[in-house]
Amino acid sequence: MRAGNALRDNVSQSETIREYTVNNGVPASRFIGRWSPSGGRDKANKNVIIHPNETFEVIWAGWFASWMAASFWSARTEKRARTWETWIYRSTICVGVILIAPWTAQALGEKPIWEVGHNAAYALAGVIVAGLTLTWWARIHLGRLWSSAITRKEEDRLIDTGPYAFMRHPVYTGLITALLATAVTEATLLAFVGAVIVALSLWLKARAEERFLTAELGSDAYEAYRRRVPMLFPFLPHR
Repeated sequence: MRAGNALRDNVSQSETIREYTVNNGVPASRFIGRWSPSGGRDKANKNVIIHPNETFEVIWAGWFASWMAASFWSARTEKRARTWETWIYRSTICVGVILIAPWTAQALGEKPIWEVGHNAAYALAGVIVAGLTLTWWARIHLGRLWSSAITRKEEDRLIDTGPYAFMRHPVYTGLITALLATAVTEATLLAFVGAVIVALSLWLKARAEERFLTAELGSDAYEAYRRRVPMLFPFLPHR
């Protein structure tokens, strides 16, 4: 049964009224109230907006805040790599993140290429959580040896256990997975371009990091690790 643009779902003797809209390609659900045969719509129920985009924002905001807070949990840096590649990947990552941000597409008036259903949106949110969980698994496993830059830490050594037994750069793998899932949910060309730029930037950083680690930790040990474990994704060629 329809009442204007609202859909009413039977709940015992009363009905819950919801209206569905589409925002940025993702359906949103607004809880309007309950329809009672005796009292009409229950005005005591306040409007509540449920939108997958809010879920994505909370996930990314929570990850970013916790990641920045954990940056203080790091050993003393003994040496830092300073190459032209460092400035390139840092700059391009910033550009990619700006393009992925939904506010950029909104400001430029770009429309979604397709609509993402409610269930698909939450499934993609699960993929984002899985990717970011992988970054934290790798971060915790590295402990105080972790660094956001390419550095050699005090008592640095080769780590080839935990997630590093399956891929050489699990933090980058998790980030690329989460960013691609985010781009799919936003469904804009800008978001896809931004995700690809960040992915290529992380690949560039991984290459520069490996050259640095090979020189610092010894070519024999690291080259053996490279031959045994893929760079970013398991079961792909080891390069």
